[in-house]
Amino acid sequence: MILKIVIVGAVIAAIYFLFFKTKPEIKVTKKESKKSDADEMVECTTCGVYAEVQESILSNGKYYCCRECLMKEK
Repeated sequence: MILKIVIVGAVIAAIYFLFFKTKPEIKVTKKESKKSDADEMVECTTCGVYAEVQESILSNGKYYCCRECLMKEK
């Protein structure tokens, strides 16, 4: 009888720990925040205007702010 109670208790404890107990969140704070490519600014080869990498045009290893500057260079 006692063995049955211990087994039932162990099964209930196992179910609780597997499904219901939440894991503690680990918060990691970094002193230096990593910049993404969207935050990086590059200078236009033709006019010198700074534009985001995502919005600029890359041609032959050089960045251009717009299509007009790209055509002026060629």
